[in-house]
Amino acid sequence: MTFATLGLIEPLLRSLEKLGYQTPTPVQAQAIPAVLAGRDLMAAAQTGTGKTAGFALPLLQLLAMEGPKVTANSVRALILVPTRELAEQVHEAVRQYAENLPLRTYAVYGGVSINPQMMKLRSGVDLLVATPGRLLDLFRQNALKFNQLQTLVLDEADRMLDLGFSEELANIYKALPKKRQTLLFSATFSDDIRLLAGQMLNDPLSIEVSPRNVAANTVKQWVVTVDKKRKPELFVHLMRKGKWKQVLVFAKTRNGVDALVEKLQGLGINADGIHGDKPQATRQRALDRFKASDVQILVATDVAARGLDIEDLPLVVNFDLPIVAEDYIHRIGRTGRAGSTGEAISLVCADEVNLLSAIEMLTRQTLKRQNEPDFEPEHRVPDTDASGQVVKKPKKPKKPKASGGGGKRNLGKWVDSGEVSAPEPSVKPVRKVPVFNTGPRKRKP
Repeated sequence: MTFATLGLIEPLLRSLEKLGYQTPTPVQAQAIPAVLAGRDLMAAAQTGTGKTAGFALPLLQLLAMEGPKVTANSVRALILVPTRELAEQVHEAVRQYAENLPLRTYAVYGGVSINPQMMKLRSGVDLLVATPGRLLDLFRQNALKFNQLQTLVLDEADRMLDLGFSEELANIYKALPKKRQTLLFSATFSDDIRLLAGQMLNDPLSIEVSPRNVAANTVKQWVVTVDKKRKPELFVHLMRKGKWKQVLVFAKTRNGVDALVEKLQGLGINADGIHGDKPQATRQRALDRFKASDVQILVATDVAARGLDIEDLPLVVNFDLPIVAEDYIHRIGRTGRAGSTGEAISLVCADEVNLLSAIEMLTRQTLKRQNEPDFEPEHRVPDTDASGQVVKKPKKPKKPKASGGGGKRNLGKWVDSGEVSAPEPSVKPVRKVPVFNTGPRKRKP
């Protein structure tokens, strides 16, 4: 199968040839004809399998061949994404695909001045990539109108709910025309997202080209157990032992990112970090330097877990496990992309055992464990498996110490000093799913 057999027009084929695209991936082969046919679509595929081209290519073709010329402050197609970095990356892909088409494309997101974005939108944009918050700001300031909108794309919609965009999504939905095409693309689909799809999509075609919530088999995964306080020391040890050249590291908090970067820089290691508190220009500069191999270690929160395409990234390290198990799949999906192989190492301490168990249950696999000599944890990480169970080994009572007197011995409560009880199962935050007023909607003829 070729892209030509999928019905793409010659200008798009020329762009794909220039980019070196030869054969459609499974998600592209199924999605492109469906989008060209005007169907609403819900597509799930592993990260790194070409979802962006799956919706962008047919969308650009529809814009080039159908509908009136875009008017002032209007937009004909809208792609919503959860993060600024993903907005930039998706728009860059769109720009490359549309190189030979007479279309205007643009990306808007927070963290930068809104005024240049308002100026750019005055002449209208055929395709706009946006984060929800900035899109609403522009709409409320009358810098953007949706009367010409033909297609809405939600990319990584589950992440938008995780980041608390449910209210913004509901408000955007209210402002959009009822007659339109809607596409949902993601690597994972939670039950919340399926409920959202039921409210937003009209008779959608469902595509799942790989088992749900399964990590790519091109990524070798394992766990190193360690005490929490020794994680930074272990990371430096593993980096030097493995002679790591380029590593993307995920930490749970913004303070955790800053602390690890400061420690690495103090050791003379070329490291940088990105998280939501940093200005967008600073985040983009750090990411660009990492992609160019000018930075050896990039430490990030989950702002970098979705959609970022870093060519030939060999290794991802989970310095902290994610709170939401689905994010593990997205994190390790930054490596092993487009048929390449990669490695994902997770540094796990005792109080993360329930997070580890949730990941193993989601991915339906028990992650291989190993201890690093001289870093064996004092607080043992209980065994887990893909059933979601935390396996507690029976505690061995200690022999009572002999007392000098012959009276009664108060044996107390016998606890093996090497054991710790597993923490209570963490409760996954309840995500508020936007409820939309979904009356009957006319289909395009």
